[in-house]
Amino acid sequence: MLRKTASLICLLSTILVAPAQAADTSKDQLWAALASGKAFAIMRHALAPGTGDPAGFDVNICTTQRNLSDEGRAQARRTGVRFRRNGIDAAMVYSSAWCRCTETAELLKLGPVRVLPSLNSFFQHRSQRQLQTDELKAWLQAQPVDRPLVLVTHQVNITALTGVFPSSGEIVFMHREADGSFVPLGSLPPQ
Repeated sequence: MLRKTASLICLLSTILVAPAQAADTSKDQLWAALASGKAFAIMRHALAPGTGDPAGFDVNICTTQRNLSDEGRAQARRTGVRFRRNGIDAAMVYSSAWCRCTETAELLKLGPVRVLPSLNSFFQHRSQRQLQTDELKAWLQAQPVDRPLVLVTHQVNITALTGVFPSSGEIVFMHREADGSFVPLGSLPPQ
């Protein structure tokens, strides 16, 4: 009986521990790919309650937009710490012009934030989906791969590029293939 119990404990330990070790290796590989320039990170802005933007919003006036909550700001700061904890102290950082994205990008504290129009939301103008996604792909193809690249944008933009439907604050790691296509390597949920 003791031998059977010990064997069962050993088997359960293997089943329960092995996936966690594999997940840690995968996370390490994602961060290493970003650090080496073999991948870039595209992140959905941190928590901003609601969906879309209010009618009549102005992208140049933050008070007219859906913005980060206090929890969203804390989430963005934690994400910046997460990047640094994984060896990414500085990056080329690009953002949508929407305030919830620029604020997320600034709170990461990975470097100066530049607005990239192809990262702007097309949620209210779905007809722009293909045009903006193609513009983003062309821009990404022209970028050097000598240092980490972090993009902060919206769910619709990430889904159009990657096929992934990210939650607020989720990071998707993408590999740029030689043929010009982009392949998701994995994603990390928000913290």
